[in-house]
Amino acid sequence: MTRLNWAIGLAAGLLVGVDIVAQARGAQARMLLSQAVPPLDGNKLTARLVEVTYPPGGRSTPHRHPCAVIGYVVSGAMRMGFEGKPDSVYKRGDTFFERPNDLHRASANASDTEPATFIVNFLCDRETPLTVPDSSHKQDR
Repeated sequence: MTRLNWAIGLAAGLLVGVDIVAQARGAQARMLLSQAVPPLDGNKLTARLVEVTYPPGGRSTPHRHPCAVIGYVVSGAMRMGFEGKPDSVYKRGDTFFERPNDLHRASANASDTEPATFIVNFLCDRETPLTVPDSSHKQDR
């Protein structure tokens, strides 16, 4: 069994475990995102969980992530634009997925008065910077 298969099996087992704990303690569990990920080298697989907070009106320049990204908005609202998709506003409780190296052309707090916080899980199969600037595109406004 490869490490990737082992990691996938562990994740599936944890989800089943969440259901069992939820039932046993009366909590609720809901699927937030189910997304196929590109082939990865299971021998070097790492996950990094990062909390990001944008101040009111905050934004980033166009960039790429060399790893698969799964995001969850904790508070506020974010306007995001991913390669091949129209801009969308993601609010508290929403999730998003980015394929490795796709252009993240728009990333901005949708509010000029409130901060926005989201959590991103980078699933990487090599050592790499998590974010790489992309100066060849202008950020959407």
